[in-house]
Amino acid sequence: MSDTTGNGGDRRLRIGIDTGGTFTDVVAFDPADGRIVTTKTPSTPADPSVGFLNGIDKVLANLGTGAAGSEVASVFHGTTVATNALLQGAVEGLGFLTTQGFRHVLEIGRQSVPDGYGNSYFWVKPDRIVPLHLVREVPGRLDATGAELRPLDEAAVAREARWFRDHGVTSIGVCLLHSYADPTHERRVRDIILAEHPDCWVSISSDVLREYREYERSMTTLVDAFVKPSVARYVATLAEKLVERAEAEIPFFIMKSNGGVISAAQVNELPVTTVLSGPAAGALGAAVVTKAAGFDRVVTLDGGGTSTDVAVIRNGEPALTTEGTVGRFPAKVPMIDIITVGAGGGSIAWASPEGSLKVGPRSAGASPGPLCYGQGGTEPTLTDAALALGRIPPHLLDGEVPLDVDAARAGIDALAAELGMEPEATAAGIMEIWAWNQANAIRQVTVRRGLDVRDFALTAFGGSGPLQACRLVDILGLPAAVIPKDPGNLCAMGLLTVDVRIDDVRTFVARSDALDLAALADVYGELGSVAAERLGREGFDPGAQQFLRAADLRYDGQAFEVRVDAPAGPIDDDFAATVLARFHDEHERLYGYCYRDRPDHVVEWVNVRLTGVGPLDPPKPAPVPAGTGAEPASTRPVYVGDDGWVDAPVYRRDRLGAGDTLAGPAVIEEFGSTLPVLPGFVVTVDDAANLVVTRA
Repeated sequence: MSDTTGNGGDRRLRIGIDTGGTFTDVVAFDPADGRIVTTKTPSTPADPSVGFLNGIDKVLANLGTGAAGSEVASVFHGTTVATNALLQGAVEGLGFLTTQGFRHVLEIGRQSVPDGYGNSYFWVKPDRIVPLHLVREVPGRLDATGAELRPLDEAAVAREARWFRDHGVTSIGVCLLHSYADPTHERRVRDIILAEHPDCWVSISSDVLREYREYERSMTTLVDAFVKPSVARYVATLAEKLVERAEAEIPFFIMKSNGGVISAAQVNELPVTTVLSGPAAGALGAAVVTKAAGFDRVVTLDGGGTSTDVAVIRNGEPALTTEGTVGRFPAKVPMIDIITVGAGGGSIAWASPEGSLKVGPRSAGASPGPLCYGQGGTEPTLTDAALALGRIPPHLLDGEVPLDVDAARAGIDALAAELGMEPEATAAGIMEIWAWNQANAIRQVTVRRGLDVRDFALTAFGGSGPLQACRLVDILGLPAAVIPKDPGNLCAMGLLTVDVRIDDVRTFVARSDALDLAALADVYGELGSVAAERLGREGFDPGAQQFLRAADLRYDGQAFEVRVDAPAGPIDDDFAATVLARFHDEHERLYGYCYRDRPDHVVEWVNVRLTGVGPLDPPKPAPVPAGTGAEPASTRPVYVGDDGWVDAPVYRRDRLGAGDTLAGPAVIEEFGSTLPVLPGFVVTVDDAANLVVTRA
């Protein structure tokens, strides 16, 4: 693939940009000398493209003389535009078209009640993503094999398209019964709608999710239809302005939720695949960093200003799921399995009516932000507590954002008086609650899924992620914590480590004891052809393309499936036996039992999956120089719990080299983050410049 790795001609710089709620993180890699330059710039929620372009200008300026837009070879972007479109305000201008007789599929849903039946008396079902009056039906019917039972009523489709147009519906999701088996009806519906309502955005379920289960398929299609206008406008604006900056067309990639990227030109086809764009990049970056550090079983902790994202990495790869949600909306597309909790640097500390100290989930956000930001915040936050305890310096970004220590302490003092506690105990309590909230999130992705958390190292990153690394090692009994270089920019760095990925799925229901291998081969062949064509459009020659198979299986009578990887090579009896054995193994790992030796429990194939991969060369950073002995740059008072206030040495991370070791209490500061090293812990700098934290 040409011009995507940045190795040719004057265009060599690769840039990764991750837009967060508070800051936009930027990483530039120059393969000529292996230099990696990182920076941050305030995000601009009103128009995220402003922060994006400011970040490019800032990182190019930091590269020094000769660095200009004309030297940019490729740009990779993690965005929250799709997520924000769903989470901010009401969903408006969205309509739904389905098969006659299925108008209430969204109303029925899965009839699930949050927190179980104990909450069912008080829970009120939230509004549907499309209100019932904007759901329309059309005659026509397929059976589960795709055979036509009743022809599509094209005149009715045209009438409904005009109805949507006249009622101000600008985005339409189409999900017809059994269209996963044959998309012909849906494709014809799309053509008719666009002919009658050309200014409308249309998503059809056979493009978005060719998989059975009408509710999930409908919801995923509607999510895709709703975010299309926002994503399309945003990406088009960025692409146009990038051309102006770079003075030429350059490869521009958007991060997907599945851990891969897709070109900006193709993202409008399925924008739903970007709903967890930013957090996915962080998990990928963490996988690369921890693998280099020698850890292949890792829990990631991405601490931001509003929330904390956690994920599991095994054998160097993040876990994937197709059961994700965005807010209250299910989005059944492949995505990295991430749990999010409302515990970030801006989380607000408050007193409950009973007089207990609480933290979050409300957040001060970027504006007005914590009290110490001096922008009008009125309630103490986690950042204020960390500042009052000396855990972070009186500024962010090496002085670019000064922090008001007195304002933070005044807020903590007021809360302490309300609670009847000492100020230091109150600030320490805020930090402790924060740590336990994060620990519980980590337990959700490990202990509650049958994994022993003590087998995993922690990698903490994001602006606030490293602040509780030592405490989490203690609470969870972890062997170590790894703090990557530039942890506040790891999501942006992760964008430069990924490949182009094309995911597809087909429902294929068959008993394993009557499996038609020829039919199965045909389905995998169809998926492979589609992936190859799309990778070709991305610029990958056939010889560079890679294909990964998977399948969803279950025991006959079960309601849900287990996903397993399927081998490459011919689809024959050995192939089927291998998949079957992997299913038994994975079922036993997940649930503690399997029916491997019980032939009366037949295994059923449900879905087949294929991922097309277009490989991109990851950055190869310059080697880390050996350390000459850790020397502190200064000291400052830090509150460390039972030992009270101590004068802790403060180290600059950029002055540490490979092999340097230091013991707590201490503080290690860098541009985008801070690591407080508590008493009883030791930090060693490894050969990849990671800080490896262990108990003394």
